[in-house]
Amino acid sequence: MLTYDLIVIGFGKAGKTLAAKMASQGKKVALIERSKAMYGGTCINIACIPTKTLLVAAEKGLSFDQVMAEKNAVTSRLNGKNYAAISGAGVDIIDAEAHFLSNKVIEITAGDEKEELTAETIVINTGAVSNVLPIPGLTETKHVYDSTGIQNLMELPKRLGVLGGGNIGLEFAGLYNKLGSQVTVLDAAPVFLPRVEPSIAALAKQYMEEDGIQLLQNVQTKQIKNDGDEVVVVTEDGEFRFDALLYATGRKPNVEPLQLENTDIELTERGAIKVNKHLETSVPGVFAAGDVNGGLQFTYISLDDFRILYSYLAGDGSYTLEDRKNVPTSMFITPPLAQIGLTEKEAQEQGLPIAVKEIPVAAMPRGHVNADLRGAFKAVVNTETKEIVGATIFSAGAQEIINILTVAMDNKIPYTYLSKQIFTHPTLAENLNDLFAI
Repeated sequence: MLTYDLIVIGFGKAGKTLAAKMASQGKKVALIERSKAMYGGTCINIACIPTKTLLVAAEKGLSFDQVMAEKNAVTSRLNGKNYAAISGAGVDIIDAEAHFLSNKVIEITAGDEKEELTAETIVINTGAVSNVLPIPGLTETKHVYDSTGIQNLMELPKRLGVLGGGNIGLEFAGLYNKLGSQVTVLDAAPVFLPRVEPSIAALAKQYMEEDGIQLLQNVQTKQIKNDGDEVVVVTEDGEFRFDALLYATGRKPNVEPLQLENTDIELTERGAIKVNKHLETSVPGVFAAGDVNGGLQFTYISLDDFRILYSYLAGDGSYTLEDRKNVPTSMFITPPLAQIGLTEKEAQEQGLPIAVKEIPVAAMPRGHVNADLRGAFKAVVNTETKEIVGATIFSAGAQEIINILTVAMDNKIPYTYLSKQIFTHPTLAENLNDLFAI
């Protein structure tokens, strides 16, 4: 049996960063990854980096083949860089499937070869997988793809159906619409973007429909089947026919291959690995980081998980899950939609003394410079503490502007400060002056 100081299962952001850091300090570290295509983790290979690369390439007006080639070039380059960086730090990278035999014993399988490993510290960093709903025909029907498969099509579908109206579904809807597909989104939810400020959600829906995307709510799918090469989606409201179908019905923690039933590691009701504030599981010395522990499924959350782990394993343990503050989000539709904190309704439900303000991009000089008047900014503030309670930025550059507000909220900077802050001109960020002049 091979013995290590640290074993990391999965090449995600938290795990790879911790592995390299601990190896550089003289620890004997192994990183186990079952797929060479996943060196670097989900974000680099099948999520945020390739999808945003596809979007940027599409906005340049490139052909479908050119867009896919650009994506493949970027992911291949980053995949290789990640392998070189982690290997160069002294980490043993093991290409194998891993599962637990007991609390601290892992069996790795590569073809017909098997070996047992153990370590004082084990970190599970296996990410998440597409959530497959129990819809008859979903997994057996031709030309039906998850968010990974839809990135590897050989030709552009003339008609693309999207099952699900969350972030993943809407981002791909916008992308394939730009590439020239006729896109229809079938969403089971009764309301479009229910967790977004209603006024902003209405704008987003309007813009997507103006761009030619069909958005249908409260669609209950009963069956998926083929009719020749067509994909037929059978719903309570009739049939829809497509050349390809993307199911974007969420992602769930990837725990099944680990065989955790051989351990004392506990799961949450939602199937994630249960962790404490240090990300330690119910088995001492075994930790879970990234999407697999049931937290927000963003690579920057996985990076923050690394900070928690490193603080506990190599520091004083002072930085914990309880210290995590405000987490911004960005959805890359057109324009991007970024949020942080509470919506107006959520703040009201908490009984906070609030004031709100919303200003359209059409009122902003930079919007006119960009020849793009789509979007709006909305802020929710506490009138007593003068703190920012929440904000929604829906405009070009929203994914950047939201980070300014994250810093302000984390440091309890009064919104009145932003109303007087000196920003460069002409920028979209300078409109925070007006937004917080409440």
